[in-house]
Amino acid sequence: MSELSLPPVRGQLLRGENLAPFTWFRVGGPADALFLPADADDLAAFLAALPAQTPILPIGVGSNLIVRDGGVPGVVIRLAGRAWAQIEPLDGARLRAGAGALDSMVAKAAAKAGIAGLEFYVGVPGTIGGALTMNAGCYGRETKDVLIEATALDRSGTRRTLTNADFGFSYRHNALPEGLIFLDATFQGAADDPAAIAARMNEITERRETAQPIREKTGGSTFKNPVDASGEKLSAWKLVDEAGMRGHRRGGAQVSEKHANFLINTGEAAAADIEGLGEEVRAAVKAKHGVELQWEIKRVGRP
Repeated sequence: MSELSLPPVRGQLLRGENLAPFTWFRVGGPADALFLPADADDLAAFLAALPAQTPILPIGVGSNLIVRDGGVPGVVIRLAGRAWAQIEPLDGARLRAGAGALDSMVAKAAAKAGIAGLEFYVGVPGTIGGALTMNAGCYGRETKDVLIEATALDRSGTRRTLTNADFGFSYRHNALPEGLIFLDATFQGAADDPAAIAARMNEITERRETAQPIREKTGGSTFKNPVDASGEKLSAWKLVDEAGMRGHRRGGAQVSEKHANFLINTGEAAAADIEGLGEEVRAAVKAKHGVELQWEIKRVGRP
């Protein structure tokens, strides 16, 4: 930890900071260093001066993340605060949002401005940076359907503009090179009545609250929905349920009784409990159905 050579910054640079409070699961060990940049220029200067061999890991609000108990090597970069969460409606039913803006706040700002098409973001836990990283979406819409372009910093601190086509989006994935840190994104919607947009958002919110354990310490959908040999998409929750894993426990971790594709920290789980439970679920589904579930939740750090 003390061996890390780090350049001076204007933001906060914390060594050995426990990352559990920064994740929705509330588990995980310390970062060798945690950097909360003041703004994009602060981040760019830091990246330009940081030794190339130092690992970096950008995170948002940690909604789709398991930080392992041994902590994270190198520098964790968290885009938090007002500078990273600006949301600005633009002409032509467009909207620009900072990478640290909550997806739900982007949906609400779009609705207020009479911009339709971004309602689905009210049901996506996390930030715009994470949405760009994993083509986040729900209820039949994804980031790829509304993104015009995004700006990012590469590992050297150079600013890059990326079009929708550059992302090479697929299901819960983009094809961009590693090491990019998103700064903001511009989205295309369509003009509509704010009240009508708000009504659709309320419907999404009600569906989520009815079907998902959103009040628990969870990381959202755990596994991607797999595709069978014929190309038909299967429901991960249904495969988990049919494998008898709904409610299954490991230490302080449990498969949600409410939605079988959610893992929850019942209070005292370690990261190893949650990840281990996920692997038990994968093994049970493989044994029952012959299907290999793929993690949707990102797992990082040292065991």
